[in-house]
Amino acid sequence: MENQIFELQYALDTFYFLVCGALVMWMAAGFAMLEAGLVRSKNTTEILTKNVALFSVASTMYLICGYHFMYGGGFFLSGITTVAAMDDAAVARVLVDSADAGFDGDSVYSSASDFFFQVVFVATAMSIVSGAVAERMKLWVFLAFAVVMTGFIYPIEGGWTWGEKDVPLIGALSYSDYAGSGIVHMAGAAAALAGVLLLGARKGKYGADGSIRAIPGANMPLATLGTFILWMGWFGFNGGSTLKLGGIGVANEVANVFLNTNAAAAGGLISALIVARLVFGKADLTMALNGALAGLVAITAEPADPSPLLATVIGAVGGIIVVFSIVSLDKLRIDDPVGAISVHGVVGLWGIFAVLLSDAEATFLGQLIGAAVIFVWVFVASLAVWGILKAVVGIRVSEEEEYEGVDVSECGLEAYPEFVAAK
Repeated sequence: MENQIFELQYALDTFYFLVCGALVMWMAAGFAMLEAGLVRSKNTTEILTKNVALFSVASTMYLICGYHFMYGGGFFLSGITTVAAMDDAAVARVLVDSADAGFDGDSVYSSASDFFFQVVFVATAMSIVSGAVAERMKLWVFLAFAVVMTGFIYPIEGGWTWGEKDVPLIGALSYSDYAGSGIVHMAGAAAALAGVLLLGARKGKYGADGSIRAIPGANMPLATLGTFILWMGWFGFNGGSTLKLGGIGVANEVANVFLNTNAAAAGGLISALIVARLVFGKADLTMALNGALAGLVAITAEPADPSPLLATVIGAVGGIIVVFSIVSLDKLRIDDPVGAISVHGVVGLWGIFAVLLSDAEATFLGQLIGAAVIFVWVFVASLAVWGILKAVVGIRVSEEEEYEGVDVSECGLEAYPEFVAAK
């Protein structure tokens, strides 16, 4: 009887992990559509190529070495096992392994499903970078950086936090980050910021007199579709981070995570839309879309504990922050075509500290140190990699290639061939 109950729990938790992982994988489509909508038409094919290629690079590099650096178990997934025969010895072995992994003894699932769920998070972090460096970075340089980011930089900091590696500052101070406002989102933004600083702004974005030229995206329907896809995928992103589903208490927690994730996104969109109306005098769709994403990022660090009202407030604050952050980065001449650094980095930091509003065990110092360790490691490591790539092969396309559009120079294919004259 105990074996039958265990088998059922094992199957349920494994299936839940896989479904949530598939939802997070669908976020790759969301990033692709969002970024394709927010860049100019002459750069659409290249940004789509980046997104589909980075997912493949992330999947392969995390398989080769990333999972090992983050959780151990050997290179090339040599430690990934499944329970083939559910005899007493197998049950006991998995229960012991589960307890050793830091779970409470009843979180049991295939280790292959754990890898799948974790690898789509890696791709999410890398997707943040692609939008920030859009329209002027060489495609193959970006993919070279993706190899290092997904195989080494992200897994190392992930191992310090979720992987429970021996990092006294983070461990002793109880850094809390439920689904990755800092570990995934701020980390991706830190890597993006390092690249943008070395890359420079798009030609014509900033005038010598200090003026800022708006460069609108080519396809707002695509950007809106991408936002809805990301919104949907986030239920797997946050919901799957419960790591299990079996049991009444856990099922209620999952339901609360879904409810709060949606509430925060709605709050973020509404507040960003209102602030944009007050600041710009118009209902700015791009700010509204980024407001929804900001709300999602803000609640990601702790989606289980807040009340729905508090979750809405946390998301709303994120929506306000993102509008002013995008404006401020422009004033600092940091060119981010899709607002990724603001959405995932600045608001990710807010999400880390918003944990203190509902988690009694979290401490301000713990959150501060944890955020600082993540940002410094990812930013410095990324800056070094970007710097090496810039010195060896160069990271930016030529001025002529940028003017003509990187679709032609990098991919040899126009996304909208009927409108080739509309540069």
